[in-house]
Amino acid sequence: MTIIKDILNFILPPRCALCGKILKTDKGLCDECIDKIDFLNGAVCYRCGQPLQEAEHAGKKLLCGSCLKSRRHTFRFSRSACVYDECSKKLIMDFKFYDKTDLAALLAKMMYVAGKDIFAAGVDVIVPVPLHRHRLLKRRYNQSALLAQELGRLTGILADCCSVVKKRHTRPQVECSGTERLSNLKGAFEIKNPEALAGKRILLVDDVLTTGATLKECASAIRKVRPKSIDCLTVARAL
Repeated sequence: MTIIKDILNFILPPRCALCGKILKTDKGLCDECIDKIDFLNGAVCYRCGQPLQEAEHAGKKLLCGSCLKSRRHTFRFSRSACVYDECSKKLIMDFKFYDKTDLAALLAKMMYVAGKDIFAAGVDVIVPVPLHRHRLLKRRYNQSALLAQELGRLTGILADCCSVVKKRHTRPQVECSGTERLSNLKGAFEIKNPEALAGKRILLVDDVLTTGATLKECASAIRKVRPKSIDCLTVARAL
């Protein structure tokens, strides 16, 4: 297998997913482009993953203002690998809409590093945010399911891509305002296999966290089967 891979790399050398530069190793990005990605590896809210000011408190389990005020939290932990900006957007759009499914491995590795708190706390099942069957037929693959499967390979944790389904076809969230996003998804998800999620520590996976409406509504459906906990992990987060 190593010889075959070496031959393939010679014929079709790996290139940087952002700039197209030929790489010596198949790591996905060149050093220059890695430096351009705004990774969320500094101080973040221990609960929701919101970036915090770097200070003497870095590394401590601090909470942001919103999490301090709220007694109810949608997720035990929420984490994202990087900021959603022009650089990360190109990676995600290429992966999501332009059939560059090979990017799933790179993005999942980024998520794995970002989710170290979640994996340390324990995860039983990795669940992707599902697509409605009409959109799945049009796109031909669910990008969140590919991320969940790659995370499953990295961690040895089961990726369950069947137990949560989207039963109602909705408008794309990008076409909705902040308030419309919640009503657009209300009741859109259901659990097909309750026994697979009940009492389990669930990791919900998606590509981008913007307002959080999709992830919250999906978590709301999962909560009905009484999981032990629900965490959230995405590639990028809009600030």
